[in-house]
Amino acid sequence: MVRATARRVRDLRRRQAADRRFGIHLLASVTVAACAAIPFGLLLVLVEGHWQPLRRLDAGAARELNETALEHPAWTDTLRFLSDYVWDPLTLRTIVALLTVWLLFRRAWRLAAWSAVTATAGGLIGLLVKTVVERARPSLEDPVAHAPGFSFPSGHAMTATTSFAILLLVLLPMVPRALRTPCWCVAVVSVLGVGFTRIALGVHWFSDVVGGWLLGLAVVALTTWAFEAWRTDAGRGPTGLTEGLEPELTEAHPEPGPSGRKREDGSVREG
Repeated sequence: MVRATARRVRDLRRRQAADRRFGIHLLASVTVAACAAIPFGLLLVLVEGHWQPLRRLDAGAARELNETALEHPAWTDTLRFLSDYVWDPLTLRTIVALLTVWLLFRRAWRLAAWSAVTATAGGLIGLLVKTVVERARPSLEDPVAHAPGFSFPSGHAMTATTSFAILLLVLLPMVPRALRTPCWCVAVVSVLGVGFTRIALGVHWFSDVVGGWLLGLAVVALTTWAFEAWRTDAGRGPTGLTEGLEPELTEAHPEPGPSGRKREDGSVREG
């Protein structure tokens, strides 16, 4: 009886500690989403209101980078290759789609759903905002590249933000700890590089790119919050960004059973 009581007390304390950690993690996720959504909303207001300081910043960056592109054609060809092939939205979405199929094969159903929903929501929300804002792309005297459609927010920048976030948060558990920091660096450099190529090629304003980054970050933060809420319902604790969304992905059975309990060998015990 005494041992059972002590065990219940330990379990209660463990659950309370997990709840506190989860609350902190959820608060952090909501804060990140708000920190991205609020600046995006402010930026949208400034773009729609034709705020002169922002217009001068956009025009100045477009003009100077266009002059540099005209003076260095080899550099421009490199930027065009990166933008049109390596970091093209179709390329990144294909990679995310293949990752989602692999997650289905691994029977990580909910993580696959998170990946698909995040990528799809990012694309649809970006397209919706473009249609509503209807901002024209830069019009330069001697352009080095052309792009169809409206300008705000940058679809390339938003797709890069959501895609690299998906790749990192899904695959980090499979990456040795010593290589996780380089993976984060590659992702950050790629997202920043996508934005730079779009401005340098003269197909987006600087504010378009910033808007794409912020909106993509908001989408990822909100879908991640939903996934973390599921982990709690399934009896699993929250994870840090350095561990990925589902560290159990390295196990033979990444998904918990109905009760969320596991055997010592890592397999799921139904209950």
